[in-house]
Amino acid sequence: MRPSVWQLTLALTAGVLTVSAAAIFIRLAFQAAGASGAGISLLLAATRLTIAALLLLPAWRGLRPARLQPGAVRYAVFAGVFLALHFASWITSLAYTSIAASVTLVTTNPVWVALIGWIWWRERLSRTTLAGVCVALAGGILIGLGDAGNAPHTARNPLLGDALALLGAIAASFYFLLGREAQRRGLSIGQYAAIAYGTAALVLLPLPALAQTPYLGWPAGFYLWAFAMAVSSQLIGHTSFNWAVRWMNPTLVTLVILLEPVGSSLLGYLVFGEVPGRTVLLGAAILLSGVALAIWGNRTPSAREARTGSR
Repeated sequence: MRPSVWQLTLALTAGVLTVSAAAIFIRLAFQAAGASGAGISLLLAATRLTIAALLLLPAWRGLRPARLQPGAVRYAVFAGVFLALHFASWITSLAYTSIAASVTLVTTNPVWVALIGWIWWRERLSRTTLAGVCVALAGGILIGLGDAGNAPHTARNPLLGDALALLGAIAASFYFLLGREAQRRGLSIGQYAAIAYGTAALVLLPLPALAQTPYLGWPAGFYLWAFAMAVSSQLIGHTSFNWAVRWMNPTLVTLVILLEPVGSSLLGYLVFGEVPGRTVLLGAAILLSGVALAIWGNRTPSAREARTGSR
């Protein structure tokens, strides 16, 4: 039965709010732990994905590998590896740059999806998409220049943070492309998420130890914020968008997701009093316009499933 307009609106609203809150939860987790940087960021990413994977354990019961097309599970596993890279780099970026810059840059994955499809699969890019890529690039340069010259007091190394956020966007692009292929080969969204999240958790879990960061002994608030991210941003946010894209134009869903940087920046101001510089705000507006233009120009059936952002 097709859902009503108000149900779709409610799902998209819930999705935007929960993914927008992810950056705030990360900063609050850093504050609760009294630490920030690579080690605690890797622990936070590992904890988030582990909790999400455990909550999805019931989805494994319906998995029947014999009924899947060849490569379905393999694609889901590789998607999980890139998901781990996405969260490791993006969460770490928030220890070094502003919320507005980090969330805006990590939301550029539709641009990277289009470029990857063009390079690897020779998928033709429309003039509109190419124009969007150029506009987004100009916006990204402005954000970098603005961060370098007038970063907020919370930004310890803004250019490093910006680079990590871009790496997170590229990793997310591979995650979406591989995940699309896994679902095309027979995995349901629940089964795919269970495999991808579980793989990401397994990849991330050893990394805090390599960074000499203890797993236990942190304040309860740190684990509370990690749990909040897993339930809200990971499960509710991702599920809402994946459900909505089944019933409405995927291009419209992706454009709605571009409200995430707006929501995160607003929450960053309300919670932390973080006000990005004018150059960063201008760059963010230009970059998001370019991403929207690229999405609109690349709205082909083959790429529709790969255009939902995730935080």
